Amino acid sequence: MVKQKALKKATKSNKVSKVKLANQKANKKVRPGKILSRQAKKEARKSLLASGAKAKKVPSKKGQQTPTVEEHNEEDEFEQGADLLSMVEDDDLEFIKKSVTDRSYQLFKQIRSSADQGSGKGPRKKKRRNEEEEEEDELENEFAETIVSAPKQKQLLPIKTSHGLVIRQVDCDDADEVPEKAGRPAKQAKKVETPEIEKESDDELDFTLNEVDEIDPLQPITTAQLLARREAILNKRKFHIGVLCSGIIENPEQKLINFTPLLEMMEETHPEVKISVRKLVAVSLLEVFKDVLPSYYIRHIEIEKVQLKKVTIALRKFEQDLLAAYKKYLTKLEALSSCLIRKKGDTRKSSEQEIQLGVVSVKCMAELLVAHPYFNFSNNLAYFLVTFLDNSNSAVRDIARDAIKRVFKEDKRGDISLEIVKRINGLVKRREHNAHPHVLEVLLSLRIKDINLDKEKEDDLQQKKLKGRKMKILTMSRTERKREKMLKEVNRELMETEAEENKQKKQQAFTEVVKVVFMIYFRILKQEYNSKLLSVCLEGLAKFSHCINLEYYHDLVNCMNELMESGDLGYREQLHIVQTVFTILSGQGEMLTIDPIRFYTHLYRNMLQIHAGKTHSDISILARTVEVMLIKRRKKVSHQRVLAFTKRLATLSLHLLHNGSLSCLGHIKNVIQLNKFADVLLDLDLSGGQGLYDPMLEEPEYCNASSSSLWEVALLQRHYHPHVRKYSHFIASGAPPTGAGSLPLDLAKLTADDLLFQYDGSSVAFNPAIPPPKKVIAKQKASKHYISIASLDEEVKRVMESPDKVVNFYSAMTKHR
Repeated sequence: MVKQKALKKATKSNKVSKVKLANQKANKKVRPGKILSRQAKKEARKSLLASGAKAKKVPSKKGQQTPTVEEHNEEDEFEQGADLLSMVEDDDLEFIKKSVTDRSYQLFKQIRSSADQGSGKGPRKKKRRNEEEEEEDELENEFAETIVSAPKQKQLLPIKTSHGLVIRQVDCDDADEVPEKAGRPAKQAKKVETPEIEKESDDELDFTLNEVDEIDPLQPITTAQLLARREAILNKRKFHIGVLCSGIIENPEQKLINFTPLLEMMEETHPEVKISVRKLVAVSLLEVFKDVLPSYYIRHIEIEKVQLKKVTIALRKFEQDLLAAYKKYLTKLEALSSCLIRKKGDTRKSSEQEIQLGVVSVKCMAELLVAHPYFNFSNNLAYFLVTFLDNSNSAVRDIARDAIKRVFKEDKRGDISLEIVKRINGLVKRREHNAHPHVLEVLLSLRIKDINLDKEKEDDLQQKKLKGRKMKILTMSRTERKREKMLKEVNRELMETEAEENKQKKQQAFTEVVKVVFMIYFRILKQEYNSKLLSVCLEGLAKFSHCINLEYYHDLVNCMNELMESGDLGYREQLHIVQTVFTILSGQGEMLTIDPIRFYTHLYRNMLQIHAGKTHSDISILARTVEVMLIKRRKKVSHQRVLAFTKRLATLSLHLLHNGSLSCLGHIKNVIQLNKFADVLLDLDLSGGQGLYDPMLEEPEYCNASSSSLWEVALLQRHYHPHVRKYSHFIASGAPPTGAGSLPLDLAKLTADDLLFQYDGSSVAFNPAIPPPKKVIAKQKASKHYISIASLDEEVKRVMESPDKVVNFYSAMTKHR
């Protein structure tokens, strides 16, 4: 009211026109950037009409004509229309004009042309009490009239060609017509389209089997129809699984609800696709979890009266939901693989399809353990896979063995390795050492390199020394400056020691692993030496013998000797025992007063058991043992033993494949280069030896190998492998490092083990490649001399008369031949 009074005073004093006042009121009600409500628009329109805005021109003081609001709006609209019209092409403009005049589209039927306006077909007059209701009724009636009068055809988008526009139409069905109720067209409800991103789950899509034609069980059906129906159902399931899994990977935070239908599909009951769908869902969820699961362990500690941020709350909710879905997935995998575990008294037989499904589920669990060894439920997965190491199904055993080996090789913390080793110890105890060798074979993949079992005692002593030194410095009577400096140095050393302890948590974990492993090995050696696990146990002892405490060496060597003398072991077990003993004696056991003469005899006797057939894989055991015995402990081996083993290696090289022969020649090369007295084996004069060489004698010390020579090298110079020929020629020349007869650099730098594995032919690949054969030009055949039968009979009769001519007859026959 105050503002209106002020405006009235201003009009009287300044003589402002009514049109200007009306514009000012309208501008106050209209805010820039905001949309007026319908009531505000009506009020603005009423104020304009009341102020005389109907007049098109208002005279001004100077006699000029001022344009009204309507004229301004018309001018702006005209300018905008002209700009838009210049942007439209001519062909499109003609098509739009033609469509407006013909009213071919529903959009153009509501546009009133100038002819219609001239004919008086304007909107109805406003007669009723409420203007809003009248306008709505008029719009509804006009829309209904256009719908009823429209033909039952639907206009499609035109096609623009070089000859012009092609208009397309499609007949509409009766179901598309607008329904009527009580003689009046029904009101059309407004549809609000929601974008696809707002959906929280992709399960809203319709993936039912109702679209597939049902088969009448009473009607006969062919096998092709059954297969086609199964293929159609399986394709729908695959598409459903793909949509759900891709949604989770794209946005895990918002699409976690997709896990619910996927987990339900793991219990598929449709008889035709039950097994296939379960396999597909299990493998698909495996890939999803491998991508989505974090690398850290999820722990939720509820703290009361602590307010969290919204981001933290959302993250915790996401982790809880993800963990719940992961737990359900593992539970279902365990249920699917239960058919592979036989319990006592269970006589049920599983079908082949169920067994295959169980194998797939075990493979999924193995992949999860390898991908996320420190996520939640990893201990449960480890315990479950260890039980499958002793399963009757060979495929399941191989899957569990390979997975645990990969975990051992990739483990950098040691915690999961310790957990698995404890489970293996419990399994061996529970089965009373009658488990499959795979149970202990996986222990060979442990990352045990330099483990000192006495490290804890040494660290404690070092800590006590440093603390005692600190107390001495504190009690010394010196100046404060020197005392502070010395205290800083001691504190720095203490801090370094503590940091080292923190870094050695992994070392402590692996130390515990070694203790459990040796507990398993020693128990098998003392209690169950007839077990089938003995060979793997001895192999493990040979590999990890450098980690054994010194106080156990003497008892272990005596136990090994008793096993060798019992005669119940095969040659492979004997090779492992010899390897273990010499590995012990070449490391910390050098100070032990043990004479390994009996182990020399065992090794010398069993060397010729290896050949190019089934036992060729054991050449690696022999190669490592010979390297420890003849190279690392060469100063403690007599000359006669060195010569005897060198001669036996040359003989063995004739029985092996090319990679085994190269390994033996590599050891012979090392012996000749490190021992000058070994050149006697390359001398052809055998008079320097004592007695004759006896290759059948089992004692290498008394076989008189010095009276023999390496004549096998001459045979190997005609070997099929080119590198064997080069190596044998190199040894026959005296193994010169440079000059004539020396080896190429790439071949000379390889050790005996490298030669064994690098030129392995088990993959049916020849290294180096065999060159193609050369073309051979056929020589002309010599002419043959023929003797007639008549002349041969006469010659025979003449020779038979005088026996002295028989020799001449035979010589003549050979000449003709």
